[in-house]
Amino acid sequence: MSWCGWSFSMGSAYQFHSWRVFVIVCALPCVSSVVALTFMPESPRFLLEVGKHDEAWMILKLIHDTNMRARGQPEKVFSVHRIKTPKQIDELIEIESDTGTWYRRCFVRIRTELYGIWLTFMRCFNYPVRENTIKLTIVWFTLSFGYYGLSVWFPDVIKHLQSNMLPIEKIEREKFSNFSVNFTMANQLHMGAEYDNGRFLGMKFKSVTFKDSLFKACVFEDVTSVNTYFRNCTFIDTVFDNTDFEPYKFIDSEFQNCSFSHNKTGCQITFDDDYSAYWIYFVNFLGTLAVLPGNIVSALLMDRIGRLTMLGGSMVLSGISCFFLWLGSSESMMVGVLCLYNGLTISAWNSLDVVTVELYPTDRRATGFGFLNALCKAAAVLGNLIFGSLVSFTKSIPILLASTVLVCGGLVGLRLPDTRTQVLM
Repeated sequence: MSWCGWSFSMGSAYQFHSWRVFVIVCALPCVSSVVALTFMPESPRFLLEVGKHDEAWMILKLIHDTNMRARGQPEKVFSVHRIKTPKQIDELIEIESDTGTWYRRCFVRIRTELYGIWLTFMRCFNYPVRENTIKLTIVWFTLSFGYYGLSVWFPDVIKHLQSNMLPIEKIEREKFSNFSVNFTMANQLHMGAEYDNGRFLGMKFKSVTFKDSLFKACVFEDVTSVNTYFRNCTFIDTVFDNTDFEPYKFIDSEFQNCSFSHNKTGCQITFDDDYSAYWIYFVNFLGTLAVLPGNIVSALLMDRIGRLTMLGGSMVLSGISCFFLWLGSSESMMVGVLCLYNGLTISAWNSLDVVTVELYPTDRRATGFGFLNALCKAAAVLGNLIFGSLVSFTKSIPILLASTVLVCGGLVGLRLPDTRTQVLM
């Protein structure tokens, strides 16, 4: 095992680079959440449904005492005047338990549960919450569509800016014979070149493209590459030994009597080789770090200015901030816009979560919130697909699309009922 910067290798096949470390670090909060959930009490409603009334009463008392201490009224005594006990789950299933088979009982239980979930879901579209559900659907969809679509697209903007800042050396219709090179080749475009009896030994290709070129009796040995492609090239009697040239790097290319041996597996490029990868990680880190002040501001101002003002204002301002991406001409400006955008959208997310919970009554709250979260994931996938297909052609359409949906969603959010002073149903 040998360490090299942010990576280490175990043998010659397995490379543990920092993108894998990044994935592991991102997974730690999920694992921590699973551990934390084991220490959380059950919801009082569930305990009432299964007949555990004393445990439900204790949890309600704990919630009451915690809230009263936070309000500076620890002396206030918790008293329950009336608890409406929901119908227990087992009472929903009418079946001859003595004569029915176990799989029949299991089938009826599952069918009854699914039918109950469907009825609760349809009640989210009944009076008096129908109009709120439709508005929340629009807000959740537009916020998720714009946020996740633009976030995935943003690294491509950074790479596009980096590629524009670096000069590209063009080599057209050159002929090279009986040569041997072992240096780093970067930011070059070879068009219509011919290479005869050449040896590429222990070298690195960085952002190099060979187009309409001919390689005859050449040898590529111990070669690594990043952003390197062979387009419409012809290889004759060429040997590839210990290289990382995967099939996708050869686009519309032809091979005649060529051989590949000891191909490298896994990612062979480090941050020193591909600085753009390091920059993308760093930019994402700064964007995520900008979420922290957004959370603090939303927590301090949500009760002061109201949920709807926070929700609609954050979405409209985040949509307006998208226009600055259109004018972006430098990396520092783009990173600043990203931080502003993430700080505004996280405030919108926090407000939307609170508004959604407060608009649904207890018997429909979990189902409605779950439905909107599922819609959120579908909108994120749709946003990724649409933005990914458009960004390769132009950056104007994705910016206008993200800005439009965010502003429209924010305006719809302002039309939701104000729940700041309402008692939860």
